[in-house]
Amino acid sequence: MADVTIYTKAYCPYCVRAVALLNSKGVQFQEFRIDAQPELRPQMIEKAGGRSTVPQIFINDQHIGGCDDLVALDAAGKLDPLLN
Repeated sequence: MADVTIYTKAYCPYCVRAVALLNSKGVQFQEFRIDAQPELRPQMIEKAGGRSTVPQIFINDQHIGGCDDLVALDAAGKLDPLLN
């Protein structure tokens, strides 16, 4: 199974949608809430190549992007191979 990391905020609808998609796939992931741990925000921005919005999603240390990017990968049939 893939190593999945997602940076989120509690009241972010895109974060909720991305987490729901990952949960629907049965994926275990590590979630970092940058609203609860603001010290992680600079780390997220650096890893995401300067992107500062949430969610920021990484699969096996590959930056996937945000919720729309994750949904697009799934719609194109490219998410499941990354997760397996």
